[in-house]
This record gives sequence, C-alpha cells and structure tokens, in this order.
Amino acid sequence: MADSAHPHQITGAEIVIRCLDQENVQYVFGYPGGAVLHIYDAIYKQDHFKHILVRHEQAAVHAADAFARATGEVGVALVTSGPGATNAITGIATAYMDSIPLVVISGQVPVPAIGLDAFQEVDMVGITRPCVKHNFLVKDVKDIASTIKKAFHIAKTGRPGPVVVDIPKDITAHKTEFIYPDTVEMRSYNPVTKGHSGQIKKAIKLLMEAKRPMVYTGGGVVLGDASEAMVKLVKALGVPVTNTLMGLGGYPSTDKQFVGMLGMHGTYEANMAMQECDVLLAVGARFDDRVIGNPNHFYSKDRTIIHVDIDPSSISKRVKVHVPIVGEVKSVLAEMNELVAAEPPQPSAALKAWWAQIDAWRGKLCLSYDKSSSLIKPQYVIEKLWEVTKGEAYVTSDVGQHQMWAAQYYKFDKPRRWINSGGLGTMGVGLPYAMGCQFADPSAQVACVTGEGSIQMNIQELSTCKQYHLPIKIILLNNRYLGMVRQWQEFFYENRYSESYMDSLPDFVKLAESYGHVGMNIEKPADVEGALSDAFAMKDRLVFMNFITDQKENVFPMIEAGKGLSEMILSQNIDAEDL
Repeated sequence: MADSAHPHQITGAEIVIRCLDQENVQYVFGYPGGAVLHIYDAIYKQDHFKHILVRHEQAAVHAADAFARATGEVGVALVTSGPGATNAITGIATAYMDSIPLVVISGQVPVPAIGLDAFQEVDMVGITRPCVKHNFLVKDVKDIASTIKKAFHIAKTGRPGPVVVDIPKDITAHKTEFIYPDTVEMRSYNPVTKGHSGQIKKAIKLLMEAKRPMVYTGGGVVLGDASEAMVKLVKALGVPVTNTLMGLGGYPSTDKQFVGMLGMHGTYEANMAMQECDVLLAVGARFDDRVIGNPNHFYSKDRTIIHVDIDPSSISKRVKVHVPIVGEVKSVLAEMNELVAAEPPQPSAALKAWWAQIDAWRGKLCLSYDKSSSLIKPQYVIEKLWEVTKGEAYVTSDVGQHQMWAAQYYKFDKPRRWINSGGLGTMGVGLPYAMGCQFADPSAQVACVTGEGSIQMNIQELSTCKQYHLPIKIILLNNRYLGMVRQWQEFFYENRYSESYMDSLPDFVKLAESYGHVGMNIEKPADVEGALSDAFAMKDRLVFMNFITDQKENVFPMIEAGKGLSEMILSQNIDAEDL
C-alpha cells in the first residue's frame, strides 16, 4: 500500500489489479508461483474480480480462451515464470490459431537476473513470439499500466488474438503512481474497420447476377458478432450457405438454406456446392487446407470469389480472390444489407435450378448411419444430446472423431455455443473449455464432448470443477482407441494400428466419484436418452457419462489429404466419384 512519503504511490502488483479492474475483468484464471506472488498478494486484498484456481497452467489459458469465445470479452490468465509460463504455451497457441482475444500475464525473474539462467527463467517473449498477436516485457513499473492498456486494445481489435505481458518479480514490488490511459495510440497498429464501398457494391452486383451463388462463412462471423447481419443477407439473397468448423452457429443449422458444414468431414451438398458455384462470397474464413482440400482441384472450376476479412494477410493467402474487401465483417455486411434492401433481388429460374441441384445432393443423405446396431453409435449420442438440451447448450469438444460427430450432428442455431479448437487441434481443451463456458453463463447447460484419449490430458480439472461447483456434463464417447488416428491407420496404413489402442483405461465412473462427482456407465443404445435426461436433470452436479461406443465407427464423409472437395469418401465403400 502507499506509504507516508509517497501517499499516491502503489506497487506494480497493485497496479496490475487496478488495470484489470479498469478493463472490467470478471475472472482471472491462474496458478500461483514465486514470480507472481506479489500479484497474488494483491489479488487477496481486492474484490473487483474473481480468481479461478486451476490445476495446470494450460487449463488456465484454455478456460480463459473459452470464456472469451462464449462472451466476446477478453479472457485473462495469470501464470508464473519458467514451467508455469511454458505450460501456458499450448493454450496461447490454440487461441492464436483461432483468433481469440486473450491477455496472458506471466511472471518473470527479477530484471537483474534476466539472461543469467536464473531459477525458473525462460525467455517468454522469445518463446511466444511465433504464436501471439503481440507480447511485452515490462522493465519499469511506470510502464505497467500503459502496457496492459495496449495489451487489451491489441487483443480485441482488428483480427483478435492473444497478447502476453511478461512482468519481472521486482517490477511488481516497485512503486509508482497509478495512471490508466483513457485511449491508446500506436503508430504501427491501426487496423482497418470499414470496407471499401466500391468493392462492396461490386460484390453485391456479382451476387445478384450469379446463377449459382454460394456463401461460405467462418469463425470471423461469430467472433465479429455478425451473425444477425449474415442471416439477414443470406435470407434476402435466397442463397445457400455453409459454415466452417469454427463458424458453426454463425448461421442457424436448422434453417433450410444451410447446407451443412463443409470441408474434410463436411456434407456432400456443402462441398459440391462450394465446388460447383459460380460466385462465392467468403466471410470471415481463410480457405484453409481442411476446408477446400487441394487448391488445384478447387481451381479446376471457374468461379468469382469475393472475400471479406478483417485481416488483409488472410486474403489471397491460399486462394486467389477477385473482389477483396478488408474490414470488420459486421460493418461490411451491414453495408451489403443496405444495398440489397434498396434493390431487392427477384427470383430467377437459374437460382431455382441451383436449389434443385443442391436438393439432389442432399438426397444422398451423407450423414446417415446404421441405427439398428446393438452397439452405441456415437452419432446417436450426439443426436440425443441435441434433443435433450433442445439445442440450447454450450457444447465444448476435444479433438478427434468425437469433435467431428459433435459438429455434424448437433444443430447449432446460435453463435458462441460451439467451443472447440479448430486451427491447432488441441487435445485436452474440452474440460477447461467447459469450465470457461460455465463461468461465462452460470445458469447455462454446458456439455463437454470428449474421447478417452483427450479427457485424460486435463482430467485434473475435475478438481477445479469440484471447488467451484461447476455442473458440467461430460459426454465421453469411449471407443477404446485414439479414434481419428485409428481411422487414418485403417484407411491409409493397411490397418497397422500403431499405438492407437488405449490400453489400461481407468474406471471413469470411480475416477469421477473420487473427485466428488457423479459417474455413469452407458453400454446400450436404449439407455442413451435416459442417461442424458437424468444427467441434465442434476442441475448442481457434474456428471461424467462414459458411453461405450462402437469401436470401428468412422467419421463420414471424409476427404483424403491431397484430394479435392468433390473427391469425398461417403461411407466405407462409396466414393463421391461413384455417384
């Protein structure tokens, strides 16, 4: 606290707390250690925000990440130096790949010890440089407030992303006056917000004249809070729309104009429409390898591409576009809607024929599966999860087959309800993601869809869930394999299942109970719906549901790496080329 000689001065640690208060931070997810003990002592003395004690620093960043995804606010994590900082790297890289706004505050050894291989010293700025939007090393207590202000501004503006603020321990003990800037001005950082009106007009003209128009949206529509504007435009144009894995919920999945998710495990109709369209509007998406497959195959069809994105470096990065529009997607879509409202499109024979073709592709029923099996099919579990939760739950997932089934069979009608690691594909995110969502909306239903491989990577967070009474429902689709690895080994490695079998699994029910939660084993299809209903009826308990599923079930459709959008494997024995 301030002393008599300097009545208005406070410590660097107290300045950190004041900064977080100024940014209206609700939760800080973290784990204490020597380099941040001054900050933790200041946390003890305040009541502006709540600190959530996780059991591993990776989980702290994942939980902050999910809180940001669910709310649109900046997530905040706090870790100590050395291994605390390095444990946070996977969470930071995960957020970076998916453009999630985070501020991660890491402790550092005292300034005089930097570079001397001091106990628990790592070069946090150097290590994180490839996987952050920006990072800072604060070497003067007078710079803490302005640096944290810049960190929040950078994290949430333009293309969002994680920002690391590394603070040496001695700096958190030094004192100065607290002055928090009202605004931020950085000569080197001025992201564009408004799209070029001429390009927007050109884009609308192309869409109006198109015979086979298509709208392809990604995570930018969700993160940019542009879902409402997107729905309005798609409805007015009467065109088909597809979402990426990250974009699910950006357009209602139950709407008839939605043709499903596209890409490696996308629907037949979505992928065929992407390949055969003549004008493509891409919004907040980046044409990544899991979406369009082989670019040369994609180029085999002639189409005009309009690309709207806040990040100019994402435009024409993998696919050359004809009408680039750099700006905030919400602003650009609002301008597009004004143009369409001023001159509404008229129904055309060409568009009617295009929809007839799409309906024919839909008729292939590419997401059908064997519902007569005596074994639990994972797809069935997800369908029943959607029914029991009435499509209202926050659904988090880990990475693998279960992630794809959740994306395919849970119909997301609202943005920010589907929380998963898209770009980095991080196993272990599901449970800490569910924690972040539950803190974001304490009264909400939160379901974590996971596999027996992924759940064990951060299973210690069951302890955090117990401490904070988080009533998360864990849906473990247990096939006793690293399922996606096994699927690829079956298809491309002649059934050589090298290290993909999960031997010596724990008794998940007893494990859940040992943490003070409810555990369930479900082994028959007839028991699936009842178990889910019973679990979600327990409003104040975490329930761990261990569904014993068909070991040999694969995710279809599937596009083999290096193949094109229309070269799908639709089932065990049917390729798209055979249709």
